[in-house]
Amino acid sequence: SVAWQTSPSISGSGCHTVSPSHFHHKTIACLRSFRFRIRSKVEMVRFSPLVVLLALRETAAFGVVQQNSVYGSSVKSATQLFAEGSKILMPALSSTMKEGKVVTWLKNEGDEIEAGEAIMVVESDKADMDVEAFEDGYLAKIIVGEGEMAPVGEAVALIASSQADIEAVAAGGGGAAAAPVAEAAPAPSGGAPAVGPPDVEFSQIDMPALSSTMKEGKVVSWLKAEGDPISSGEAIMVVESDKADMDVEAFEDGFLAAIITEEGDSGAVGAPVALIAAEEKDIPVLKAYAATLSGAPAPAVPPAAAAAAAPAAAAPKKITTSKAASGQRVVASPLAKKKAEELGVDIASVTGTGPDGRITASDVEAAASGAAPAAKPASAGKAAAAAPAKASWTPAAGVVAATPMARAAAKKAKIDIATIQGTGQFGRVTLDDVKLATGQKEPEKKKRAASAGDETPDLPDGFVPFKGMQKAVSNNMVATLTVPAFRVSTDIIMDNFEALYQKLKPAGVSVSALLAKAVALAIERHPIMNSAYSDKDGGGFMYKKDINIAMAVAIEGGLMTPNLMYVNERPVKELAEEWAELVQKTKSGSLSPAEYTSGTFTISNMGMFGVTEFGSLLPVGQGGILAIGATQDVIVPDSAAVLGMKKARKMTVTLTADHRHIYGSDAAFFLKTLKSTMENELDKVGK
Repeated sequence: SVAWQTSPSISGSGCHTVSPSHFHHKTIACLRSFRFRIRSKVEMVRFSPLVVLLALRETAAFGVVQQNSVYGSSVKSATQLFAEGSKILMPALSSTMKEGKVVTWLKNEGDEIEAGEAIMVVESDKADMDVEAFEDGYLAKIIVGEGEMAPVGEAVALIASSQADIEAVAAGGGGAAAAPVAEAAPAPSGGAPAVGPPDVEFSQIDMPALSSTMKEGKVVSWLKAEGDPISSGEAIMVVESDKADMDVEAFEDGFLAAIITEEGDSGAVGAPVALIAAEEKDIPVLKAYAATLSGAPAPAVPPAAAAAAAPAAAAPKKITTSKAASGQRVVASPLAKKKAEELGVDIASVTGTGPDGRITASDVEAAASGAAPAAKPASAGKAAAAAPAKASWTPAAGVVAATPMARAAAKKAKIDIATIQGTGQFGRVTLDDVKLATGQKEPEKKKRAASAGDETPDLPDGFVPFKGMQKAVSNNMVATLTVPAFRVSTDIIMDNFEALYQKLKPAGVSVSALLAKAVALAIERHPIMNSAYSDKDGGGFMYKKDINIAMAVAIEGGLMTPNLMYVNERPVKELAEEWAELVQKTKSGSLSPAEYTSGTFTISNMGMFGVTEFGSLLPVGQGGILAIGATQDVIVPDSAAVLGMKKARKMTVTLTADHRHIYGSDAAFFLKTLKSTMENELDKVGK
């Protein structure tokens, strides 16, 4: 069985602290769905996105089950399992947790377990929480008993895939709690020593797991360049997952020594993407080490004493450190800093000609030779002096200015990037320039002359690949086709409901919160609507005790369904406050997985767009979804009115349900209760 090694001291999105003797193993973040139930210490625990990202990122996150013989045999446990089995590890339930205590086992040895079923209660440094199984099987052996402690990542139990394998897995895994030992690797045939981490203090940034389904991430952009100083908590890169683009922060101070995964490139979750040096002087060494991780040839590292060996007479004269004296930050490229150290130039005194005044290697060489920056001609006149100078930058000799994505595309197309005319800032070659050169993109056509006062719309043309979230939405929609669903509609008179909303609106209560509360109260009386179909033992009901209402929110490039938890038990004002917070986090891309994967029933509201009636596709794993249409003015019979009719406000709702376990009568009774609640029992809704 494969064992993976991580540092339990990590407190964020994939930054490992690396000692000189530390070696890196890939980690697995396996999390289908999770729910925390607090046993005794606090009433409710809310985890920030940072903590949830950590839980997803960690090897032992939320009871990660490690399969044996999945990732080869480079690292094996001390005892080989000959029967097919898997380990349950002590999960990391908080960012500060280093060990956990098994409070109680909810299953006994030999019991059958299924994915999503709580199997034990673990006490962390924050609270007691249920830990769920993520595979079907049988509990073959309990390694860590009730009341015993275990470090995060250590095996606490073994799971057999079949009942017949229980004895074999239990016998073969007796030493599973022991620390994993690495299998001896064969010596290189050439006799060359293996390249290991350098003996300097540094940290490694790995590709973080930003969602429960993420297997790889794409570096959209680096917010820092190699050689830049970084501070703990500072955003250093933007990563695209299958859900959204998110900033990734640094969790240690230092210098960005080497970027392993360039902009536009993808990497598996847990793969190294960059190295952070604790000291600036260690950057060249770490650059060489990073090349071994990325597979590129390692650059030659100049000896530290090379500069000191040069004759003192040949050393250029240092200039007064004006910037250092004034406390200003010196912005320079890593190569410029290296050149300044080699040539003995005080980099704080060099005038930068790069973007935003950045000091380049050519600036350092010019300062070393005593050349002064070119002065502006005196004949420019007062008008020229008053006009702001346009930023300019000239690359060093032999350097082609190009974006990382453009370089990657040119390399793939086997085109010399020096032959491409750049159209980006300072003449930089962009990805579009490469696409134009390879014929993947057509040159922009001249716009046809438009009639007076009219503008010709610039319409999109050609194939546009899905982004991560769009792919996830597409896959989820295809999965709904496997469910035999049916739809039932009803009309609800909304006059009293709208009056309640106007009454509660000054207190911050929203229509979404009132709808969620009304639906949850109706589900209380019809629990089958809160269940899902299960194919266990030929089919059955999977009831869910908590009523968690998911509501669709449209965002650019897709949609998300944030969850309101325990809706039937909470005041509507509290629900409204939390919903406003969830919508804001959805639009900013900062939702944690727990906030969009825990729904038991979904509401889709397009009434605010003027849509009067529609049907929704049923989310996989739920029994029903309710589509809300717009409220309209209608004429309805009224015996008390003069003409026997009156004007009313009507809303049409459509329920889509799973016909495998929910029948037409179930749907009809649920809609009847919902209609009665929203028309006549609003005192319960407004509480």
